[in-house]
Order: sequence, then structure tokens, then C-alpha cells
Amino acid sequence: MKLLIPLLCFLIIPFTRAQDDNRVPIEQTTVSNIFRPRRVEATADRIGNLRVPTGFRIEIFAEGTGNPRMMEVMKDGTVYVTDRNNGRLLMLRDTDGDGKADVKKVLLEMEHLHGIDFFRNRLYLATVKHIYTAELNSDGTLGKMIPIVSDLPDAGQHHNRTLKFGPDTMMYISIGSTCNSCEETNKEAATMLQARPDGTGRRIYSKGLRNTIGFDWHPVTHELWGWDNGTDHLGDTIGKEELNHLQYGGDYGWPFVFEKGLFDRHHDPKNMTHEEYSAKTVFPSLLYYAHGASMEFIFYTGAQFPQAYRNGAFVAMRGSWNRQQPVGYRVLFVRFDNSGKPVAAEDFMYGFLTDNNTSEFGRPVGLAQYTDGSLLVTDDVNGLIYRIIYESKK
Repeated sequence: MKLLIPLLCFLIIPFTRAQDDNRVPIEQTTVSNIFRPRRVEATADRIGNLRVPTGFRIEIFAEGTGNPRMMEVMKDGTVYVTDRNNGRLLMLRDTDGDGKADVKKVLLEMEHLHGIDFFRNRLYLATVKHIYTAELNSDGTLGKMIPIVSDLPDAGQHHNRTLKFGPDTMMYISIGSTCNSCEETNKEAATMLQARPDGTGRRIYSKGLRNTIGFDWHPVTHELWGWDNGTDHLGDTIGKEELNHLQYGGDYGWPFVFEKGLFDRHHDPKNMTHEEYSAKTVFPSLLYYAHGASMEFIFYTGAQFPQAYRNGAFVAMRGSWNRQQPVGYRVLFVRFDNSGKPVAAEDFMYGFLTDNNTSEFGRPVGLAQYTDGSLLVTDDVNGLIYRIIYESKK
């Protein structure tokens, strides 16, 4: 039976830009609903009912991995996976070439381990307040772990740090907000940070980002894009997931402005009106259903999938809890046009919701392109890593 809990109502007033001054803003009262689909076992039958586009097939690459989150794939096929809840880094290998990992080794244990990337023969790992790096040994194990950052903002509601290296060879670190909706006391909270590979020269690259776990650079334009989690408790349809073009110095609005100009009267910008603050923020380029919980986001650069997927991107939607009808629980494909701008998001892997959307058997989080161009997807509640393969018609 669905559990619907009315919470505190919020007052939201849409903001319109100057060219729409003839439109009257409408006050809107919303009720926050809570519904968490019942978790059921990821049986073979349920997995067999997962859906992907015609020509694609789903396999299990690895199982028994705890709560897998983020991945890094090496040229030799070694896959490194962070297991946040258990604080472990796993090394997976498919040594017999059957498409399934037959080697699973715990390389280290580290509390709240989450973000991971590889740069110049070094693996970089992120916890709540620290970033570590280590050289890779010839057998895939790690050399000495060296802390290069130890003073990231304190954790709060969003403690999952992610990091990636950009085309400019700089390190980018996503820092989520400490709360659902508040004015942060630490300027680095709710931002995208930028630093040199040794951790020095850290600065705020973009701000007003509630929780941008997934971000990546377009393969052609080299522009940085990231999905931000919308604010909770604004109702079933308000506080949508935002795909933002992340730019240096950009303010993306949180907690004052969200979506394309809505603002929350519970937070007042200093020394300006909401309208003035909204006018100086960067609006999202694409929106997805509120509370879908966007996670990893990667551009596809492989050769296995059809041409239509090249230079497009995938995003994992872990799934909602703060709305009456659940959304997310799937992987989306985001189409970009020839100019490198996003135009639409469409279902790619779905079917984790079952029993008329009252139950779920998986929550996608991490994404990675495997060496052959297939797509790896982590499910952080069942310890599974899926592999999506394209099989061309013969």
C-alpha cells in the first residue's frame, strides 16, 4: 500500500523574464508526498524483463559487489569500482573473455569512498573531505596512497564526492549541498571545484549546484555538462532534474532559483530581489521529471553502438522517493545536436519498477564505457553490474 505523507507546503512563484512582463506570476501551493517502492529481489525473470532499444542486449558483468557506485575502466579491461556503503575499492577483471568478471579483488578499504578517475598513470579517489592518489602497479593493484586534499567541505545531506579530469588536464570535484534547501556557510558547498592534479590551486568553478554527481565533457566541443538534483519537498512535479552547461563563474541558482526561473520565498538573496537574482543565473538546458535522482553522466565515444549514439550521453536516474508516482529507476540517453547542445532525453534501459510501479528491483547509479564500446551500469542495492551490448543485424 502506498504511503503518502503530506509535509509542509511551500510557496513557489514562477519568475518570467522581461519579455514576458505581461504575464502575471501565479502563486502555487504544493504538498510533498513520500512513496518508496518496495524492494524486491533481482531475480533472473525480473532482470529478463528489463527493456533496452531494439538491437541491444543486457548481460550481468559482475555480481556480489556490495553497493557499487562509480567505475573506472582501464585499457586492458580492468574495472575499478567504489563500494561506498562498505568503504571498499574493488578490482574486477574478465580474464577468460566471456563478458563476465571472473576476478574480484578488494584493493583497499576507505570510509565513504565514492569518486574515482584515472589520470597520467595514477588513480584518484574521493571521500567526503579527502582526495587520494596512487600509482598503478603492473598487476593492477595500487601503490602508496597519497592524500593531496584533506579539507573539502564537511558532509551533510549530500556527501558523495565525484571527481573527473577535464580536457584542460585540471581536476574537477563536485561538492553537494549539506541540506535540501538552505543558505550554506561554506562557500565551497553546493559547487563544482577545480584544482590542479596535485590538489593545489583550488577554486570554485561553478556554484548554485545542489548536487551534481554526474558530469562530463562533450567529445567535440569540450564543453562541460552536468546533471543537478532538484530540491525536494516542493511537490510531485516541481524541482526537476537539471542538465546544465557548466561554465566558469556560472551561478546555477540553488537555493534561490531552480528550473527555468522558479524561486522559493523561504530564501531571500542578499541585497537583491528574487527577480534580480534569477536574471543573473544560468538556466538549465534540459529538464527531467522532479525527484528522478540523476547520478552518473557520461558521453558515449565508442564504436560498438550505432552512429546515432556517438557524441550523445547516458545518465543514470536512481529513482524517486519524494512523489506519489515514482519516476527514474532507469538509464536515459541524451541526444545532442551537431552543435553540441542537448535536445532530448529518452529511455534507454528501464523496467526496474514492477508490480504496477509499487516495487523496484534495482537503482542505477554508475556508468562506464567498457573497452569494446559496451555500457556498464551499476545497481547499488543488489551488488550487480550490468553490461549493455549492441548486436547488429546479421
